[in-house]
Amino acid sequence: MTRILAVNWQDLKHPDSGGAEVHLEEILRRLAKKGHEIDLLCCNFPGGKSEEIVEGVNVIRRGSRSFFNWIAPNAIRKLVRQNKYDVVFEDINKIPFYSPLYCKMPLLVIIPHLFSNSIFKEINFLLGTYIYLAEKPYSFIYKRNHTMVISDSTAEEIIAKGIAKEQVHVVECGIDSDSYSFDPTIKKFEQPTILYVGRIKKYKSVETCIESMPKILQRVPEARLVIIGDGDHLPHLRKLTEKLKLSEKVEFLGFVPHEVKIEYLRRAHLSTYPSLKEGWGLTNIEANACGTAVLASRVPGLRDSVDEGKSGLLFEYGNLEDYAEKAIKIISDHEYRSNLEKGALLHAAKFSWDKTAERTEKLMELILTENE
Repeated sequence: MTRILAVNWQDLKHPDSGGAEVHLEEILRRLAKKGHEIDLLCCNFPGGKSEEIVEGVNVIRRGSRSFFNWIAPNAIRKLVRQNKYDVVFEDINKIPFYSPLYCKMPLLVIIPHLFSNSIFKEINFLLGTYIYLAEKPYSFIYKRNHTMVISDSTAEEIIAKGIAKEQVHVVECGIDSDSYSFDPTIKKFEQPTILYVGRIKKYKSVETCIESMPKILQRVPEARLVIIGDGDHLPHLRKLTEKLKLSEKVEFLGFVPHEVKIEYLRRAHLSTYPSLKEGWGLTNIEANACGTAVLASRVPGLRDSVDEGKSGLLFEYGNLEDYAEKAIKIISDHEYRSNLEKGALLHAAKFSWDKTAERTEKLMELILTENE
């Protein structure tokens, strides 16, 4: 049995949780089932408990999201003094905690993706500069540590920053195949439906879907766009929809129950992911597992999660003409879409959280062996 301290900005119960939290906790919960003892340190949120056990993982919440990177070092040091941990998992999906500077323990660095220049797409220049500069010392401070990433694109980026290739390990995300599954008795919607599922953030570039609709409607007048998710960029998208006079063709469902999301993923003709940058693109695999083809931007992370021409298509980021042409091809050509749907099921079948957890455990054992 290994005692693990995992550190992440948020846990899955946080209102702003996303793919990074899903990734880490799917792994931690499986490691806990194998008998490992795990503490997860993260920020708190209004109504959140300071400590609770969730599926075998002891979740410790300290401070707020805004200041968590400032209080994390002291919280980590205190927990390390109190408990006999064998290894630390540091999940870097925002500003790094730079634990090697003050915590001399075996460390596994987990990186869904780095923001780099893409941070300026999401927030103001001042805060963006702060985050951008905070990432800069990464390669120097973590150069002796093994880093686990979720795509080849992120691995290439990390290596380009100066981390040795042998220190970087690609362990792809899994999927909850019990929830995300194909049901042949469920039919597609009568209207050709393009679906976006995810957080509504500026860098997700959902504008691409909306701004492409006039071009799509010229060829497929009955088409519609359904947007599931919530976030601070939602008011802008609603205004854009009204400005383009698309209110009858673009539906905003907001946050929906899990079973409703699964229904839409199964019944949509196309699931889309137009983001500027991602670590992987879990929604692409989830849609594929439900028997739905995908259309995603050809950017780091997303290009790794799409088997181009087999599970879906890629378009050039921000190119409305390219997006519209490929969306039209998928939603209007039944035979072409049917072949993509078959390929989507085969592609999704390659991934499982059990495999991801097993590979993470082996990497942890390698780190512990090197530190004996």
